[in-house]
Amino acid sequence: MPLLTIIYCFINFTLLDFLDILLVAIFFYEIYRLMKGSVAINIFLGIIMVYFIFKIVSLLEMEMLSKIIGQFISVGVIAVIIVFQQEIRRFLLLLGTRSISNQNRFLFWRYQLKNHYYIDIQSIVKAMNKMSNTHTGALIVLTKKNTLEDITQTGVILDAKISDQLLECIFYKNNPLHDGAVIIIQNKIYAAKCVLPITKNINFPEKYGLRHRAAVGITEQSDAIVLVVSEQTGKFAYSKEGKITQDVSIDKLIALIEQEFNISNFDKN
Repeated sequence: MPLLTIIYCFINFTLLDFLDILLVAIFFYEIYRLMKGSVAINIFLGIIMVYFIFKIVSLLEMEMLSKIIGQFISVGVIAVIIVFQQEIRRFLLLLGTRSISNQNRFLFWRYQLKNHYYIDIQSIVKAMNKMSNTHTGALIVLTKKNTLEDITQTGVILDAKISDQLLECIFYKNNPLHDGAVIIIQNKIYAAKCVLPITKNINFPEKYGLRHRAAVGITEQSDAIVLVVSEQTGKFAYSKEGKITQDVSIDKLIALIEQEFNISNFDKN
């Protein structure tokens, strides 16, 4: 009987069983930390729920339902590998590679300890204002839970304090770092010249260029907020959750950043 089986399992619970559960919990927690803030985390949680439902119906000897879910799980392994190919690659890279320094690993995990943090909005908007006046294109990514560690590897690591002069210098058209995105992590310009994924949305308006498509592409895959300065018009835009908002004012950008990062008492003067 199912109830007696459950009671028997608890009676025979050993130290090795506890260790087994602990290691599995640690393993899944590390995977969760790696993927949190991205769209992949929702799929991951869905798979975990399906697996636990499968174990429950198997324990309760619901044969028909357990066979159906079991077939879904066995076939779904290939689909999981396809869906999580980037996350699997990143996970294996963190485990096996020696090319990543211990300092960068420390920074990567340290950056994920806080969901929200102070950002030097004044320097960012000051730089955006100047770049708007000179029609200098810019792509600034503000990370949240997902620190985009795989994206920062495509660019040049700076790990520098935010300043309007540095941002202007990076996006100056004759600067080798201008072609790409700046990634801001924990109130620092962590990397520049980063390559962002382009949105594959076939309904994306044709009037937008690659800079706007890249802004939408990265916010489709993460919880980042992306600020854009148009090279053609000098106007501001921002992307959030895979959507682009065009022709926004500096005040609206400031309000957006304050809201997204829980920043209060910001001096706008």
